[in-house]
Amino acid sequence: MEEYRVEEREAPGRGKVKVLIPIYEPGRPEGEEVGKWTRKLASREEILNYLRTAERYWHTPPSEWYGSEKRRTPA
Repeated sequence: MEEYRVEEREAPGRGKVKVLIPIYEPGRPEGEEVGKWTRKLASREEILNYLRTAERYWHTPPSEWYGSEKRRTPA
């Protein structure tokens, strides 16, 4: 894996700052396995853990959310 590249750029009100330049391989994924990411869950425990997490996001009231999930101001 290639190391990150760093570039100096001008930031408003801060002068020059170092910015990480993203590195990735150009192109699009190909093949029949594209989009079938759930097949990467190898064990039964991984599948159950995924389902528990998804259920928590969809079926808990906002008062039980925490961290970055919680809205600062209620809707």
